[in-house]
Amino acid sequence: MTTAHGSADGIDYRLARPEDAGAIEALDGSFTTDTVFEVVPADGAGFGFLLREVPADPPLYKEFPPEEHDEQGSGGGAGAGADARTYVALDGGLVCGFAAVGYAAWNRRLTVEDIEVAPGHRGRGIGRALMECAAQFARERGAEHLWLEVSSVNAPAVHAYRRMGFTLCGLDTTLYGGTPASGEKALFMSRPCR
Repeated sequence: MTTAHGSADGIDYRLARPEDAGAIEALDGSFTTDTVFEVVPADGAGFGFLLREVPADPPLYKEFPPEEHDEQGSGGGAGAGADARTYVALDGGLVCGFAAVGYAAWNRRLTVEDIEVAPGHRGRGIGRALMECAAQFARERGAEHLWLEVSSVNAPAVHAYRRMGFTLCGLDTTLYGGTPASGEKALFMSRPCR
């Protein structure tokens, strides 16, 4: 198992540095899935919801628009705020994944703002190792839990988060309204900080 700074399986993990910004921005976070999660009312009154995994035919390919990966000042090590971090995974010195996180003291929550692994490096435990870097930071800060948001169409990520111990804790059916992701639902997931 990796620590917040170390290596495993030839992949090195460390805090991001300013010179990593371009590689982080250029990372391909796209995915293809043959299933998506559909959110349906559980009853006629609209007071409950069910998630149902349904086939995507044809398979769905999703590319995310360029974004700022510094939503909470989580740009890395020395220049980052005391409650934000970005960790990178490096294969042969090249960034192949990252996790940007921020801690909020008021509710003792570590938010995973973004986590991505390059397509050619997926399935090797890099996302899990980056999440463990985040969990170590969460423990250092005294966080009660880790929390994240994921789109209902990103079934591969939902399954990966569940394998990492995350469970569904809420949803927002309108978060993506007025964006290119309009129609998708935001799923909120959390896991206790052990």
